[in-house]
Amino acid sequence: MNLQALFPFLSWFKLITKESVKADFFAGLTGAVIVLPQGVAFATIAGMPPEYGLYTAMITPVIAALFGSSFHLISGPTTAISIVVFSAISQYASPGSPEFISLALTLTFLAGVYQLAFGLARLGVLVNFVSHTVVIGFTAGAAVLIATSQLKHITGIPIKSGSEFLHTWVALFSGIGQLNIYLLIIALTTLGISILSKKYMRKAPNLLIGMVVGSILAVFFSSFAEGIKFVGKIPAQLPPLSAPDLSLATIKTLTAQAFAVALLGLIEAVSISRAVATKSGQRINANQEFIGQGMSNLVGSFFSSYAGSGSFTRSGINYAAGAKTPLSAIFAAVALMGIILLVAPLAQYLPIAAMGGVILLVAYNLIDFHHIEHVLKFSKSESAILMTTFFATLFLELEFAIYLGVLLSLVLFLAKTSIPEIPAISIDVSDDGNRRKFIDLDQKPLRECPQLKMIRIDRSIYFGSISRIQSRLAEISDKEGIRHILIIATGINMIDLAGAEALAAEDNRLKNMNGGLYFVDMKPSVYEIAAKSGLIKKIGSNNFFDEKSKAIAAIYKNIDKQKCVNCKALIFKECSAVIIPEGLSKSRQKPKQQDEDRELHEDAGLTVLHHPLAGQV
Repeated sequence: MNLQALFPFLSWFKLITKESVKADFFAGLTGAVIVLPQGVAFATIAGMPPEYGLYTAMITPVIAALFGSSFHLISGPTTAISIVVFSAISQYASPGSPEFISLALTLTFLAGVYQLAFGLARLGVLVNFVSHTVVIGFTAGAAVLIATSQLKHITGIPIKSGSEFLHTWVALFSGIGQLNIYLLIIALTTLGISILSKKYMRKAPNLLIGMVVGSILAVFFSSFAEGIKFVGKIPAQLPPLSAPDLSLATIKTLTAQAFAVALLGLIEAVSISRAVATKSGQRINANQEFIGQGMSNLVGSFFSSYAGSGSFTRSGINYAAGAKTPLSAIFAAVALMGIILLVAPLAQYLPIAAMGGVILLVAYNLIDFHHIEHVLKFSKSESAILMTTFFATLFLELEFAIYLGVLLSLVLFLAKTSIPEIPAISIDVSDDGNRRKFIDLDQKPLRECPQLKMIRIDRSIYFGSISRIQSRLAEISDKEGIRHILIIATGINMIDLAGAEALAAEDNRLKNMNGGLYFVDMKPSVYEIAAKSGLIKKIGSNNFFDEKSKAIAAIYKNIDKQKCVNCKALIFKECSAVIIPEGLSKSRQKPKQQDEDRELHEDAGLTVLHHPLAGQV
């Protein structure tokens, strides 16, 4: 087996130079400073002690960088994954408790197993079936939930932990008299400073600056105000070893939730890596990215890390900072370890209200207002999916909202592919008659042959689309009275067994009416499928052509020549000579034509003469 298949990092190790190491080091250092406040905030959202967010930011990016495919993706704790972890585990244990931590690590392990299995099974293509609109809707809903979960910390109004969305807002309004104005000032100051520093000091760690100012304000208020709580001291240590609870009962309890975490994590990671790759020019291997994410969560669960995925913010900053290889993610993790060993004790001065202000800003940045506005304006079907996913995230279990979003994506995909475009085709003849071009009738109104219909099917022929195709074929034969139908197959990418059987049935129906179904320009891969399914044998190999001119010449022999006598279309070259039955009046023919073109048709005893209207098109 190829070593690079087992150890994909060997492929980019060869790209490391002195210059790339320098660029990766400074990009990693920037990432470490950025993830410090984010890690604490995300762990708070997940219901985990603050240090677990930092542990996740140390272990997950290293493993994902070694086994993934993206040069710039930075993995670690994320907001969406964190809130799903909280939603999944809080129903079984109290947030922050040892039982909660144990279940979260088990959830992470199972999610990693799912992701690794998907990658090894080469199922990376599945991400393509999840609409970006679903991700936008879910993320927006998760952002609202995240902001809602912080209201009790920035207002001081007692709200029962784990309360549902509506219950939280009801409790907030009913307890408005218990508002702690000092907590609100700390949160809003932290939020305001973070926004201003981002605006006027673009390269500075704005969240960290906001938290420092909020902490100073909280220390000042705590000397005379009550109810100001602090995060507490974070252990100045590297990620300790841990053991997920792998008992059968626990695994059965968390199987469904772990699948949701795995799916969301893969969608996030692949979407972000592809978005960054469009700027860097790198090609992303979705299957390898699945393996990288799976390995990072699986290994991370044994080093006190909860579920993580790709971070759009940190990945974008990593690329903008000049990172050249995944070594930047490793440098970021190592730098974070050093920072934690030095500044972890200072976390005891970090107020929870300031953390709430930072999380509000993180939640706001999650909402893609521009994309949402675009969807609502221009697509009703996408708008329905967006709103359904958004409200499902707010009012249903989060893992069910993810499943619903994926299901809606698949339904949308199947709905689009089940109604293929089937344009009618005709021939555009130049004025001098020397140039002939096949063209859609939607683009230009042209005459059509009244006996031979040419159409193009622009999507795959499978069980979902065959009903639409059969209806179109029936419309042509029954309403237009055309029995010979030529399908230009350039747009067909696949024909399944149901599609092959339906096409054979349509050909048999047309043959019973002295017509037939014909195909031209079929792709070799599709032709091979048609042969294996028995379609070619049932219809007949003579009905399949490589060139349009040969197809028309062959089909023309089977049409009713009597109808050609009075035809005014004359779009084919073959129309220049029409077969007229013996005994039919020849008064319409010019003497010169009779002398030059009279022939005896040996098979049917027919005389071939120039059509009186030929050449007038």
